[in-house]
Amino acid sequence: MNPGIFRLKHRCVRPRPSITLRRLLTAVCCAVALPSGALSQDTVGAGSIRGIVVRSDGAPVESLQVCVQGSRQCAESGSDGRFAGLDARPGLVRLEVGLDRGPQMLAGAVEVRAGQTTEVRLELPEIGAVESSVTVSASEILAPDEVVNSGVLIRNLEIAKSAGTLQDVSRYVSTLPGVVTGSAGFRNDIIVRGGSPLENLFVVDNIEIPNINSFANLASAGGTVSLLDVQLIDDVTFLTGGYPAPYTNRLSSVMQIAQREGSRDGFRAKATVAYAGAGAVLEGPWAKGRGSWVVSARRSFLDFFTDDLGAGGVPVYYSFTGKVVRDFGPRDRIWVTSITGLDEIRLGLTERTDPDEALGAFDIRYSGRRNATGVNWQRIFGARGVGLLGLTYSTAGVDSTVNDLLGNAPFIPGMPVGEALAAGTLTFRQDSTESETAVKYDLTLHAGRKGEYRLGGNSKHSVNNYLTLSPLGYDGPFATVPDTNPIDLRERFNATRNSAYLQGTTEVLRRVRLTAGGRFDRYAHFGVSRTRFSPRAGISIAVSDDLSWNTSWGIYHQMPLYLFLAAFAENRALIPARSDHWVSGLAWTPARNTRVTLEAYSKRYKDYSVATQFPALSFANVGDTFDVRDILYPMTSAGRGQARGVELFIEKKSGGKWFGQANLAYSRARHAGLDGVLRPGAFDRPWVMNAVGGRRMGGKWELGIRAAYLTGRPYTPFDMELSTAQRRGVFELESVNTMRLVDYFALDVRIDRTFTVRDKLVVLYLGVQNVTGRENPTTLLWNRVTNAPEFPGGLGRFPLIGLEWTL
Repeated sequence: MNPGIFRLKHRCVRPRPSITLRRLLTAVCCAVALPSGALSQDTVGAGSIRGIVVRSDGAPVESLQVCVQGSRQCAESGSDGRFAGLDARPGLVRLEVGLDRGPQMLAGAVEVRAGQTTEVRLELPEIGAVESSVTVSASEILAPDEVVNSGVLIRNLEIAKSAGTLQDVSRYVSTLPGVVTGSAGFRNDIIVRGGSPLENLFVVDNIEIPNINSFANLASAGGTVSLLDVQLIDDVTFLTGGYPAPYTNRLSSVMQIAQREGSRDGFRAKATVAYAGAGAVLEGPWAKGRGSWVVSARRSFLDFFTDDLGAGGVPVYYSFTGKVVRDFGPRDRIWVTSITGLDEIRLGLTERTDPDEALGAFDIRYSGRRNATGVNWQRIFGARGVGLLGLTYSTAGVDSTVNDLLGNAPFIPGMPVGEALAAGTLTFRQDSTESETAVKYDLTLHAGRKGEYRLGGNSKHSVNNYLTLSPLGYDGPFATVPDTNPIDLRERFNATRNSAYLQGTTEVLRRVRLTAGGRFDRYAHFGVSRTRFSPRAGISIAVSDDLSWNTSWGIYHQMPLYLFLAAFAENRALIPARSDHWVSGLAWTPARNTRVTLEAYSKRYKDYSVATQFPALSFANVGDTFDVRDILYPMTSAGRGQARGVELFIEKKSGGKWFGQANLAYSRARHAGLDGVLRPGAFDRPWVMNAVGGRRMGGKWELGIRAAYLTGRPYTPFDMELSTAQRRGVFELESVNTMRLVDYFALDVRIDRTFTVRDKLVVLYLGVQNVTGRENPTTLLWNRVTNAPEFPGGLGRFPLIGLEWTL
């Protein structure tokens, strides 16, 4: 909610000493709203308002109608002055206060956000004042509600202005407690509380999207650049544990993104140039102001200046986003959102490749395409509740080849590049498509003092068409013998996933709120089906007005990706992995825009997919890779693991000269393969510290800084004798994840300058990623060109420049 003060002045008649409540409302046209918010799931595409009505002395006022102006949405205050169940569309709304069929008074403006519950305090002032004013002070910090623990609301400003995040929502959330990235700058995979990058759910405008990034294969959840334009993002709700039943099952996190609608005031345009490319945003009203539209188009531009960035090629990508909203009266709204990405890149040997460059051993060609389109119909049922019907179609395709130019032999000195490329051996080929059609319905019902109930379900139908070839098979470092398990997958098959959930939230005592629910999920593919029940519960106890103790528990299930199921016959017997979450902690809100949380968590994994031929290999330790060949092997559901940690988080939302957040986390993650031995997970980073924020300097300058420190990742040393003899990396299998890379540290800065050119706003910003130039290696690899191990560095010192021009 944006901070703001709205003052409404009204001349009033001085009443007699004795006055009824009806006459009080007639005479006094003033209320003071002190709202705070509560995180809620955006399963309805609307927000909700609840609160309390009191007199100036704090005594509750009962039988008072609180209504959303211009609608039939009303709720009546009870004997304790409390009211709830006011559903409203996102945006600024005004409240009216009065008796049923009696005079109404305007109580001020409240900002409603999709998927959030805003709590307000309406205070009737002392009567007798000749002139009164209405003051609405909006809180920026959200207290827990259905989402009891581990929830953070991220505003557009934080993503758009923060240094080091490249205006990428995934890179921003990697600065939050319990979250780390898998690589040092090149990819934006997120690892949450010791899990895998494949354990995260992405929802945009009520549309589930498998991957929100460009340069992503069918076996990943990350990429290099986000498909989402920060200019369209309104806010992001990020949940890292204990999330409630309405969310589709994922083992680690939920990222829920709400995009703004277009302008209803008139046509607008903006041009942008940034790390993610150059683009434009166009928007405007339609249907005589009863609707709006907005479109964004972006394209990379480095290929206009060079054909090789040093890796054998230049990435080329396009992204398109559109959203159309239409209101049909005060109760019905329909919106359509569509997100598309196209990308291609070539990597490997060229005439300019350094003689010792590891990529010189390959010729890699990749092109990808993905789209997700959803239609949503929202219906507000008066004071009874709100429903949302959604229909989504998504598709993703990848066409890629990998040729090995070496085999087991060194380069022939002086061999022409063309001949080397022609002589390469095909090691991986993929021309595959995954598509999914989904229908879902979510219903929220208000039962007054009895609480709130949510129920719904969805049905998904997938069509998977795979051409995946690995003629030489697995060549990864866990295999002491090269070229095992060749793959020749040419198959088209269908799969379904159906689910239903029920959840209730109620105040069992004055300061105790309880949420409980569960969901059933049924997975069907290859002629078999699996059904799982996932119960969830949470409790929030308000110790005081600004301090609460919160605890949540839940069981979560997730099936392996379809490509892994299809790759080998034995993989089709895999069952859903399970993760049990326990989260407990304190939340303190000392000011309207400041929050401090301290949480402890425990996650236990079972039935995780593990390799049958490599006893130490758990699938929980892979996922942040572009090399699909090295993560395809026969598996069984016999893995287990655990992750435990403590997190301290401090955030200050914008509302003054500066904003930002800082966190300190300690955790340990352990995973076991088929041998049952718990080892440090591949993403186990015990100590993580982050600080990110910005400061406004006058009206034209703004400075952003980000600092991050992480304990180095575990790694496995190579067996030097086997690796040298086979000219590829082979692990010391008795030393899996026993070593650690050097610690990670990065400092990023950014400065913005705002100009006015012909009455149009222009923002120019400059920045530097990794100011210190620290290499920050995140992996160990075997360079087949030099036939030796090396620790490739992450993103070095990297300058940035960007421009936003409102046309």
